[in-house]
Amino acid sequence: MYELIPAGDAPQYDAEAEVRFAEDWPEFIFHDAEVKKYRERRVSYFPQWEFYYVLDGRLIAGCWGVPLAWDGTVEDLPGGFTDALARSVTSYEANVVPNTFVLMAAAVRSDEQGQGHAGRVITAVRDHAVANGLPQVIAPVRPTLKSSYPLTPIETFMTWTRSDGLPLDPWVRTHVRLGATLLAPAPASQTMTGSVSDWESWTSMLFPSTGTYTIPAGLTTLEINRESDTGLYVEPNIWLRHA
Repeated sequence: MYELIPAGDAPQYDAEAEVRFAEDWPEFIFHDAEVKKYRERRVSYFPQWEFYYVLDGRLIAGCWGVPLAWDGTVEDLPGGFTDALARSVTSYEANVVPNTFVLMAAAVRSDEQGQGHAGRVITAVRDHAVANGLPQVIAPVRPTLKSSYPLTPIETFMTWTRSDGLPLDPWVRTHVRLGATLLAPAPASQTMTGSVSDWESWTSMLFPSTGTYTIPAGLTTLEINRESDTGLYVEPNIWLRHA
């Protein structure tokens, strides 16, 4: 039997989740300095919006999100992942009443992928949000196939479809099959910065000179400046709406 369990109610899964749900993400995704500013407050303010998805006691997937106020227009969308996190935290501190759930991340353990679990966990958390007073559900989706087309603008990539009319990207396609619609590009959803040696460590590449580089799992390019010893990567996402 499948269960969507608040992570705070199931600490027995914490250690496994920390390993399992990080293994399919590129290392650089964990180095958004702005996200770090809000992480502890997010955990403190919204413990009820982080979940484990369990099947007969076995940890299958995890997901988390944040509540915020959104007027339903593209113009009022957060800038992306990081801005949604910041808005949720600052809105909570300002006593703004939320009406929207932002699904920030969902991950299925690698040895359980390809069995429809992603769709099940998205559906479960979406329905939970609606049932708990957040009738609008949106997500800044990271289109995984975009890493094969890092030079293509996200505004172009999000329009690409297969012959059946569904999105070319498999992760976006999963959402659309569950009833989601594409809202807008988020060209600067997250920003990762680090020294040249940081980026060499995160990507297992060398960057001998200043310039623009494609990197493993990168949805766009990395800008390296040897003179200032910095690397800058601005990741695009796609805003989708579920409920």
